[in-house]
Amino acid sequence: MPGLYRGSRKHILDWIDANREAFAASLTDLLRPGGATVMPSDFWMPQGYGAPGEAKLDQLASEFLSEFIRRTLSDWWLVHKRGANVPNWDLLVACSIGGQRGLVLVEAKANEAELKVEGKRLQANVSAHSRENHDRIGQAIEQAREALDEITPGVRISRDSHYQLSNRIAFAWKLASLSVPTVLVYLGFLGDAGIADIGPPFDDEKHWQATIRQYMAGVLPPDFAERPLDCGTATMQLLIRSRPVIEVSPRRPSRDSKESL
Repeated sequence: MPGLYRGSRKHILDWIDANREAFAASLTDLLRPGGATVMPSDFWMPQGYGAPGEAKLDQLASEFLSEFIRRTLSDWWLVHKRGANVPNWDLLVACSIGGQRGLVLVEAKANEAELKVEGKRLQANVSAHSRENHDRIGQAIEQAREALDEITPGVRISRDSHYQLSNRIAFAWKLASLSVPTVLVYLGFLGDAGIADIGPPFDDEKHWQATIRQYMAGVLPPDFAERPLDCGTATMQLLIRSRPVIEVSPRRPSRDSKESL
């Protein structure tokens, strides 16, 4: 099963699949000084290659979020739920943050091509329900932008540019506004030469930091990351971290090789 995955998805599963104690300890160390402590008894998704499903905040079990918060998030993001989607998280962990139960949300990247700058697209012939959902998502992100811009001026998240980054920031803010302390981690996996066919992998910490800072420039103010932001009843914080890959991704066989037959 490990051979089915490449890039950041593979590296998340490799990391989790070792054992619970080692994963909890290494994630706690990675999150310092963000105030989060992960224990082996805590809950996370995915759980490794045996349960690789990614998390959606509106579909989590009660160990992660209450039914009220899940429903509130869904209503905030969507008008029509059937057939619609909310963002998937590469890794989600319910743990202690500053002595309270909170969530760690991880967006993982292994090469430059995974950092998307596009806005959310809407085809011309979509249904009225899709258009209403598109509008609602824009309103939700704008609500988050206005609130965060009051805390730290210069926040320019938007549905129409850097949508992936914008929706991650918006959901972290919304959770904190609902009294759920939240740590959002942009995690760069270093040294995956196996995915060079897709885009330049991150060679080292310096390469990752330069790339992610450039990617976020113009969307988030320079002082946005690495500090807790008081969102009223709880804090959110953005951490930028990296770790070496455990194993590089399998290379795709070339079209003219025997492996591709």
